[in-house]
Amino acid sequence: MTEAPSRLAADPIAVARDEWERRGWADAAPGMAAVTSLMRAQQIVAARVDAALKPFGVTFARYELLMLLTFSRKGTLPMKLIGSRLQVHPTSVTNAVDRLEAAGLVTRSTHPDDRRAFIVGITDQGRDLAARATDALNAQVFAAPGLTPTDLEALVDVIGRMRSDAGDF
Repeated sequence: MTEAPSRLAADPIAVARDEWERRGWADAAPGMAAVTSLMRAQQIVAARVDAALKPFGVTFARYELLMLLTFSRKGTLPMKLIGSRLQVHPTSVTNAVDRLEAAGLVTRSTHPDDRRAFIVGITDQGRDLAARATDALNAQVFAAPGLTPTDLEALVDVIGRMRSDAGDF
């Protein structure tokens, strides 16, 4: 059994912010604290998600691909559209599909209108795994992420504005 890390006496990001201000970078201190906080929060959330998905043998990227196929009308999508919807490079889609296909969770076939393109389809085994993984994520991560419902809505709004400003959508 692994031991939980001990809590720090002070927030290291707050300490760094104080140092930023002390060194004359006060204008950049709030941004540094926000970006560093986001990056640390991402590490915390990723660890929780990884732990929830570990029993299913899939990464979050592969889980997202399975869910995207689950949400599609026919359970199939062109690989190019998968990359676009998940906002990842085609090489990442190919890698994820390769692994999911090897595990029997998806199939890949030649696109009927373009022999250079591929269609990915979710198998019954893939649907089952996606459903069980979703139950685990909902119970272990999504239902109680450590913020109030009001804070969650505010966070989604703020991060959404940041993403939009960056051209994410």
